[in-house]
Amino acid sequence: MNISIIGGSGFIGSRLSHRLELRSDVEFEIIDKVISHDFPLKSKISDIRCAINPRLIFNSQVIINLAAEHRDDVRPLILYDEVNVDGAKNICNLARSNGINKIIFTSSVAVYGFAEVGADESGVIAPFNDYGRTKWQAELIYKEWQAEDPLNRALVIVRPTVVFGERNRGNVFNLLKQIALGRFVMVGNGLNRKSMAYVENVAAFLEFCLDFNHGIHIFNYVDKPDFTMNGLVSFVNNFFGRSHDIKIRIPLALGFFIGYCFDLLAKIINKKFSISAIRVRKFCANSVYGSAVGLTCFTPPVSLLDAIEKTVRHEFIEDHKNDSVFYSE
Repeated sequence: MNISIIGGSGFIGSRLSHRLELRSDVEFEIIDKVISHDFPLKSKISDIRCAINPRLIFNSQVIINLAAEHRDDVRPLILYDEVNVDGAKNICNLARSNGINKIIFTSSVAVYGFAEVGADESGVIAPFNDYGRTKWQAELIYKEWQAEDPLNRALVIVRPTVVFGERNRGNVFNLLKQIALGRFVMVGNGLNRKSMAYVENVAAFLEFCLDFNHGIHIFNYVDKPDFTMNGLVSFVNNFFGRSHDIKIRIPLALGFFIGYCFDLLAKIINKKFSISAIRVRKFCANSVYGSAVGLTCFTPPVSLLDAIEKTVRHEFIEDHKNDSVFYSE
């Protein structure tokens, strides 16, 4: 099987490529706007905001699209549409030109917005930001592509919750870092629950999806159990042999006020900060999702508790200062 991984130089793509490298029945190439640090010889340069040269792909049977514009603070905002929406159109055209009948697309639970607890794949689509909006628009574009030849084309849409793991410098890393350094401040009562997804498990599920046949297959991807924020902080503190107690807590209203102050300062001096009102809101909200993955035969290779331990050990105990890292939300 020949596979083209669009956006394969990133966090999930690199982990997926390492899995595919172990398979004797798979050949893969990475198409990205930057050369893959892990697989430079398998990399080809292209930007999905532009029409992709059909000759760039050689004998591929599957396209996996991992490319996205996803941070909260992207400017200009048109980048969300150029990468996520126009990129989907360009990938569909690439598939048409090369007779490729299977696309695997990583969307996001952001399409649900601030969803009800336990929202599954049938949940109400109500994105609250441009990232979620453009991911949903991209899903519709891929569905139109599949509907052109429904008996032969396969479309798999995977909507992961927040993805974490070794070498990632996103929101979960920043949270774990504050806990590891003993600097963590809880905003609110900490009873809100969070669904999380370990990168190795997400990559393994994408690999699992290679065997799906024609039709449209949609999955949220979540690793269980869902931690409360209090529970997650206590688990990590316990790993370091500390008290489970969270020493510093601030009311939710004060947290929002601080976030808005940082938003105002960022606007005045034109600088990005790791604290913002929307990030405070996301931190304090419940984000718990159901998933149809359990109805398949897929088994995650790593438990969530082991995944958190592996990440904490890699980032804050072992020496990996020469590793390449990935920056995301």
